[in-house]
Amino acid sequence: MTEFKIDSMKAEEFINDLEIKRTISWAEENKDNKEMLVEILKKAEAQKGLSYDEAYLLLVSDYHDINDRIFKLAREIKNRIYGNRIVMFAPLYLSNYCINGCTYCPYHAKNRTIPRRKLSLDEIKEETISLQNIGHKRLALEAGEDPVNNPIEYIIDAIKTIYSVHHKNGDTRRVNVNIAATTVENYKKLKEAGIGTYILFQETYNKENYEKLHPTGPKSNYAYHTEAMDRAMEAGIDDVGIGVLFGLNSYKYDFIGLLMHRDHLEARFGVGPHTISVPRICPADDIDLDEFTNAVPDNIFEKIVAIIRVSTPYTGMIISTRESEKVRKKVLELGISQISGGSKTTVGGYSESDRLEAENSQQFDISDTRSLDEIVRWLLELGYIPSFCTACYRQGRTGDRFMQLAKEGNIGYICTPNALLTLKEYLLDYASLETKEIGERVLKEELEKIENIKLKDNLTKWLKEIELGKRDIRV
Repeated sequence: MTEFKIDSMKAEEFINDLEIKRTISWAEENKDNKEMLVEILKKAEAQKGLSYDEAYLLLVSDYHDINDRIFKLAREIKNRIYGNRIVMFAPLYLSNYCINGCTYCPYHAKNRTIPRRKLSLDEIKEETISLQNIGHKRLALEAGEDPVNNPIEYIIDAIKTIYSVHHKNGDTRRVNVNIAATTVENYKKLKEAGIGTYILFQETYNKENYEKLHPTGPKSNYAYHTEAMDRAMEAGIDDVGIGVLFGLNSYKYDFIGLLMHRDHLEARFGVGPHTISVPRICPADDIDLDEFTNAVPDNIFEKIVAIIRVSTPYTGMIISTRESEKVRKKVLELGISQISGGSKTTVGGYSESDRLEAENSQQFDISDTRSLDEIVRWLLELGYIPSFCTACYRQGRTGDRFMQLAKEGNIGYICTPNALLTLKEYLLDYASLETKEIGERVLKEELEKIENIKLKDNLTKWLKEIELGKRDIRV
């Protein structure tokens, strides 16, 4: 019998199957204990977070008034810590060569119908320019696992190439990386290359199901994959992003596993995940969705987002263009703080979009196909501040330094000014006339809300400097 140890270095001890099943059984016995549920909500209201079992008990509660309180509290905590800022990013696919056999991903090695492609450094420059031309400042690099075609040296060269491109008023100020689990030595190389957050989804925390879903390739090693964040943090990467692909396994099991992983990182390193992503499985080439019977309905998905927010108030939460405009609007209210916009999930998709439209080479189908400008305008109309800020990374506010600010509720004093400054840049350099008109009105309204006179005066001065041509002013 494997012992449960949240601070262990071994995957099966900190993501413990027996403890997850015990939690599920315990919650079934107590889900009608309204007094306990109310006490848990009182704890959440103090913004100190919830344990995985407390959060799961809220998830399985059927009381309408308790659910209403969960959603209300999620909105309040989101507003207290993150305000109305929404960080924008875009994925950049470098290569779809992959040697793994993941049954839910069209990149799997046996797929003979998908066109295989790896960008050259010159093509990476072209993609970067295309992304800069629409206004993106923060990218998430994606690549299949293939030591021949996609070695760590290729990823490092890609990062250096992206950072070297400065087109017109554009530049890429932060590159986050989503690549396969690797060694401490390779994570050190990524750290030295100046990455922001290292992101890796667990897919599912159920070992038995994980091994069925990953029958071949290096990703089939459950422990090596699950322990990746430990190696990344040992290598000095203090901002890591975790997530599961909801729908591959029971969402109840994976919800608990996800929060166990969060608690493990806190226990070992004193810093939880910088971001938590909540993708759901969706259609893709060569993938039969009928094989996956754990689909998560919208109402449960929304509750998952809300409870992650109330149980982990300090973490950023990410949702991609997998989700529709309708779903994204709902979960933005409940806890999401970062979204992608104008995304392409094809290799070369930004600079060669017209040519690639006929090719079925996306990693997954995109539900929200709007342009970045349309999404920025939509966010502004909803009362949000689209933010292109990357200041914390470059000012050293990462890891425990960022977490301390977030946990104390003080990150907004830094993030709101930076959000407004980067929005101003976007409006001047990239926005359509309609978006610019709405954005300028929002800037004026947000400036009026700032109570600190010195900060308001500085912001007024900096916004004027941006109008006169200065860029990358940051707090």
